[in-house]
Amino acid sequence: MVTREENDLLTRVEGDAPMGLLMRRYWLPACLSEEIPEPDCDPVRVRLLGENLVCFRDTEGRVGLMAEQCPHRKASLFYGRNEEGGLRCLYHGWKFGVDGQCLDMSSEPAGSGLCEKVRHKAYPVHEAGGVVWTYLGPAAEMPAFERPIFSPREETSVAILKVVSECNWAQGLEGGIDSAHSSSLHSTDMPAARVPGSTATGTAWQRPTTDKSPRLQVEATDYGFRYAALRRPILNSATHEYARVTTFVAPFHIMIPPNNVYNVYQMSVPVDDTHNIIYLIAWSDHGPGVDQEAWRKFTGTQFGVDLDRQYRKLDNAATLYGQDRQAMKLGSFTGIKGFPNQDIAMQESMGAIADRTAERLGASDQAIVEFRRTMLKAAKACAAGERPPGLGIKASEYARYGSWERVIPKTEDWRVFRAFGE
Repeated sequence: MVTREENDLLTRVEGDAPMGLLMRRYWLPACLSEEIPEPDCDPVRVRLLGENLVCFRDTEGRVGLMAEQCPHRKASLFYGRNEEGGLRCLYHGWKFGVDGQCLDMSSEPAGSGLCEKVRHKAYPVHEAGGVVWTYLGPAAEMPAFERPIFSPREETSVAILKVVSECNWAQGLEGGIDSAHSSSLHSTDMPAARVPGSTATGTAWQRPTTDKSPRLQVEATDYGFRYAALRRPILNSATHEYARVTTFVAPFHIMIPPNNVYNVYQMSVPVDDTHNIIYLIAWSDHGPGVDQEAWRKFTGTQFGVDLDRQYRKLDNAATLYGQDRQAMKLGSFTGIKGFPNQDIAMQESMGAIADRTAERLGASDQAIVEFRRTMLKAAKACAAGERPPGLGIKASEYARYGSWERVIPKTEDWRVFRAFGE
């Protein structure tokens, strides 16, 4: 249980909120590269930490991210013309390059000199892994950009879904680190099977266990924490246990146990105090690649079928998330299709900001408790001038062990295992 003050500290990110100021010290996902697919394409709106931005790709293919409102009279640059190396405001024709420098002022007399003096608020960007990343914090504290864990090389096969969730970022993230809920909420999609290990079989991830009450063991790290959810396997339960290891990397990255074919990764990025964007990523750096459309179909996040072009759910609270009660009678546990849709339905049902002061937590919530402790401590420390967790630590440091799931002997310590049995 947390206090009301701690709940606000954990969830609120707008303006000068300590958690938002902490988030600004990291490289953050702004949008997907596919949203700005070619030079001079349509600009897109981006909202991060309560700040309204616009992202565009200029004539030379460079990406710009700047404040949405034009510095002249505050008209939205989202409606602007993306042409000839810059984004031009429709209202008076002021034009800006990707670095925010004003390039032209149609409404000003020749020789006025004002154009050279105007620089619009713009943020640094990098593209990697199909994502446009940005840094919103103080320039003097900007860390070097490093490729994300899910795209260690340019050639890495990556598939990404993106969906807007109408609740705060912490609620979205807590679903990703809650191993216990998968045994109930996702039980239809993750059926138990009498197999030696857990493997992907078509549209289902089979699990070698019927145990719904995992024993959690948590290990704190300099970048966050990782934990094991230990269950009794169907086979060899006297000598073995089924382990699922999840890694949390501050501020909102989760390495989720894979299906032994590809890795799974989640980010719950704060849009503002009451919305977050969930990026659920499948990636493989060896073996078979991952297909973008197949991944979105499997997770129930296809455009025009499950999402609109702004990545908002077509089935939402107003449509009861498309829940099919007849399907529940016929065997579906939830009646809701798709992992993300099931998660989001539960997370949004708590309210935009859940009242954590009234919760009754149990033994299976140890990872939730550790997450809150870690991030509350980090926000307070950053406000006091201390370095945020994880900054300066190479991704390879926490990617070495990654996340994994398999049946292991009870005599073995889960902490020594690595992903894919390396």
